[in-house]
Amino acid sequence: MAQNWTPDSWMQDRFTAMHLPQYEDAGALADATQTLAGFPPLVFAGEARKLRGELGRVAQGEAFLLQGGDCAESFAEFSPNNIRDTFRVILQMAAVLTFASKLPVVKLGRMAGQFAKPRSSDTETQGDVTLPSYFGDNVNGIEFSPESRTNDPQRMVRAYSQAAATLNLLRAFAGGGYANLRQVHSWTLDFMGRSPWAEQYQSIADRIGEALDFMEACGIDIEDQPQLKTSSFYTSHEALLLPYEQAMTREDSLTGEWYDTSAHFLWIGDRTRFEGSAHVEFLRGVNNPIGIKCGPSLDPDVLLKLLDVLNPSRDPGRITLISRFGHDKVEQGLPPLVRAVTREGQPVVWSCDPMHGNVIKADSGYKTRPFERILAEVRGFFAVHRAEGTHAGGVHLEMTGQDVTECTGGAVAITDEGLNHRYHTHCDPRLNAAQSLELAFLLAEMLNLELGEKGRAAA
Repeated sequence: MAQNWTPDSWMQDRFTAMHLPQYEDAGALADATQTLAGFPPLVFAGEARKLRGELGRVAQGEAFLLQGGDCAESFAEFSPNNIRDTFRVILQMAAVLTFASKLPVVKLGRMAGQFAKPRSSDTETQGDVTLPSYFGDNVNGIEFSPESRTNDPQRMVRAYSQAAATLNLLRAFAGGGYANLRQVHSWTLDFMGRSPWAEQYQSIADRIGEALDFMEACGIDIEDQPQLKTSSFYTSHEALLLPYEQAMTREDSLTGEWYDTSAHFLWIGDRTRFEGSAHVEFLRGVNNPIGIKCGPSLDPDVLLKLLDVLNPSRDPGRITLISRFGHDKVEQGLPPLVRAVTREGQPVVWSCDPMHGNVIKADSGYKTRPFERILAEVRGFFAVHRAEGTHAGGVHLEMTGQDVTECTGGAVAITDEGLNHRYHTHCDPRLNAAQSLELAFLLAEMLNLELGEKGRAAA
């Protein structure tokens, strides 16, 4: 149990709360958070503990973390088809990674709560008009108008309802037969046939089917094997909007521990992980597994202090360090952090976010992320961990199951000129389904190289 902590201790004057919206009506904010506090939890303490155990296996090098989903969820794009398609691509990626590496894959979605956006300024000016910045759909609207940009606490209640509906559908997919490995062929989206990697995926699907046929021929009833019929799937988002997170925090009746029931896994962003941060103080006291974004500005000594605050008992699975350096900085910036954490014996999961450090503005004017830069950062991440003898434990991706054209490159060869065909993102550019599957195959190659080197070293 965290010492001297309560769900609202982050509000003390000695902590600094950055990137939070200002609400004009304090009474309306209190009404909204009181409403949320009376709602049922979105996730349960036992589920968060189970995820923490699975991440403990990742920290020990016995599993791999696949975290992916929208950069920012929106009210306008909410649909069961979008949820299904993103879930389906994550299942495809996990099947490729598991089949190739023989490691279990922990599946974690950036879904059912990834609404809030950190902003460097509270206001935005267009021409001679200044309005509040867009902080995400759970705060205000993206349209540049006084009505849309009013920070409305009732949007948190709407975000809760959308998260609840999303979780309901995800649980149905994960436990109701859609995740059955017998469905591995049907997970392919219609437009995936245009990807050069589709044929390799179909080959893996065929081999999985043959393995299941063999098991049944040996007398094993596949229907009695829940591991083959269902899939554990967890949700995550950045714990940015602290009034919402506090309202969703509950005390577990079995253990007396506090859990933020808005998601299984929460992370602290690169802009809110400083010493004296209100966000760090809040997450110090909840027992969910948590992530910390680690960028070029993070000093190793500051990281070690953060780990002492957030994981003083050094429990495996509690902390995931998500590196986000950029393709040209990862091999220089990551090793000092890895060495410091290893030296102190902190049992963390190392994950790679190759998205946020690789944003460029294309000649066409669109913000994009070149696939080759994304891949280069992942390769650099794996290279660092091979050199340091540590486990490259996961990836953290902004991706979608939709056939979008937002990141250039990849085998589907999206060009700058082609970005405007289906550029639908509500926030930052995402990998589409074909690019995501391609990355999964390339990840599998890197994992096999890592595991092969460890096997040779052990021999």
